[in-house]
Amino acid sequence: MPKVLVLYYSSYGHIETMAQAVAEGARGAGAQVDVKRVPETVPLEVAKASHFKLDQAAPVATIDELANYDAIVVGTGTRFGRMSSQMAAFLDQAGGLWMRGALNGKVGGAFSSSATQHGGQETTLFSIITNLLHFGMTVVGLPYSHQGQMSVDEIVGGAPYGATTVAGGDGSRQPTAIDLAGARHQGELIAKTAAKLFG
Repeated sequence: MPKVLVLYYSSYGHIETMAQAVAEGARGAGAQVDVKRVPETVPLEVAKASHFKLDQAAPVATIDELANYDAIVVGTGTRFGRMSSQMAAFLDQAGGLWMRGALNGKVGGAFSSSATQHGGQETTLFSIITNLLHFGMTVVGLPYSHQGQMSVDEIVGGAPYGATTVAGGDGSRQPTAIDLAGARHQGELIAKTAAKLFG
């Protein structure tokens, strides 16, 4: 049974919801799954004034525990076409893991959100994937076996590089059934890949 970590940062809850869907998919494929978040770096008074979702149940991860997993799926919202500073600050602390090759050969994946359809979801996924490749990980995206990402009947997230969702300019739009199905499918594929490599 592979051990999968879904590691995320979510200011307003969209990525938190996607993280749970990724975890569902991985569990459905037989993996042991933990969902954890990275530390908030914004001062509490600023987070409150900005209406951040501060009641997230997931425990805060530490860098050292990343080496305990067979697969790590990283999710964060888009900040100007790249990953959030909170996630970047967390991953920047992984130099020790990189130096000793602690993540080499593990399975990785990325998921994201943005305010608009063309707000940088794919470049954000690539900013995460770049980190994963530097860690020596094998990256699993979201292939077109998730047919929902091809829909033109509604606004949908998803790309071959990972699951995504569109939050809307004011953050009021929540992940759709298609977006969540994509996240579950990616979680399933990552768990199955980890099982093949480490089973």
